[in-house]
Amino acid sequence: MSGFDPQRLARLARAVEHQVEDDQVGGVAWLVATGDEVEVGVAGRLTRGEPNRVGRDSIFRISSMTKPIVAVAALILVEEHQLRLDDPVDALLPELSDRRVLVDPRGPIDGPTVAARRPITLHDVLTFRLGIGMDFAAPWPQPFLDALAELELGAGPPEPQVPPPPDEWMRRLSTLPLLYQPGQRWLYNNGADVLGVLIARAAGQPLDVVLRDRVFEPLGMVDTAFAVTDMSRFGTCYGTDPAGARFVFDPPDGQWANPPAFPSGAAGLVSTVDDLHAFARMLLSGGRLPDGSRLLSRASIDAMTSDQIDVAGGSPGPRPDGSQGWGFGVGVQVRRTGLGPSIGSYGWAGGMGSVWSNDPTNALIGVMLSTDAFTGPFAPPAVIQDFWTGAYSALDN
Repeated sequence: MSGFDPQRLARLARAVEHQVEDDQVGGVAWLVATGDEVEVGVAGRLTRGEPNRVGRDSIFRISSMTKPIVAVAALILVEEHQLRLDDPVDALLPELSDRRVLVDPRGPIDGPTVAARRPITLHDVLTFRLGIGMDFAAPWPQPFLDALAELELGAGPPEPQVPPPPDEWMRRLSTLPLLYQPGQRWLYNNGADVLGVLIARAAGQPLDVVLRDRVFEPLGMVDTAFAVTDMSRFGTCYGTDPAGARFVFDPPDGQWANPPAFPSGAAGLVSTVDDLHAFARMLLSGGRLPDGSRLLSRASIDAMTSDQIDVAGGSPGPRPDGSQGWGFGVGVQVRRTGLGPSIGSYGWAGGMGSVWSNDPTNALIGVMLSTDAFTGPFAPPAVIQDFWTGAYSALDN
């Protein structure tokens, strides 16, 4: 029996095409899979006004969907005993030893501090509770993010050519205090960049080499990297200003045209729907590769995809409604809020227009990549809402 209803799949495709025709999004590639059935759709152009249509092998900036991939690399090193979840990171990241913590996490960055009660551990870094990052619940502007921007450490939409090399990046980061005590509070984004540096130092190789050798090559992710090598399959990323006007955030020959000095574990990668399907399929199969061998153990996958920050107990997490917790580099659905991912689903989105989720209950993988950045963290554009509605309503298993 088919895993998808063909007529409802056609409805999904038409919904995405309608968003392109209305110019709500320039170009889209999407993939849904259940069991051995894989369905792919494309619509629109990689750059508005140019002839390069989106294809199944088109390359997109996946921004924050980099985070789960880097978390997998960290877990590989844990299983190889090169890292340990509960060990302090001080030995490999001495820049983060003997931390000071702001008394008022929402106050001036040069405000009074106290000593950190304990060292930062790998578990803190993987769960984004190392004490630094974006506070989704705090008002804007946030002094810590302003300080990150001044130091060119990455505080807004990714710009791979801006941050300095990893050692200098860590040196600059070390000049800032923590906002919260280690393990105290989930804060977004910057933990993944710290994790990338930690992985590179533990492996004794640059992060791009670690990911290539340990993740991409075993999975056959041939188009996933920190820079684009085939520009003919790459397009423009568009943003929207506060007045609602569209602008070019990054052209094809822009920030991803050359390898960066700082490979960002938070938001640096480009990829395709098929590469991300290979990654997602490995996770959904409990860590197995297509040949049946393992990239990761079932224990690592289970830990990665379980809520580690106790959102049900009241801890703040990725969504203000408390419906999503956080594992290792992934959001974890703890309460269903609509037609989309079931409880226990996990995945993440990229602010430059991408989204992915694995739903173990329905054996469903969904990936959508697009040319247009989101306008905010909590309001997915209509094309993504339509994608999830269409994917779940098309399930016939």
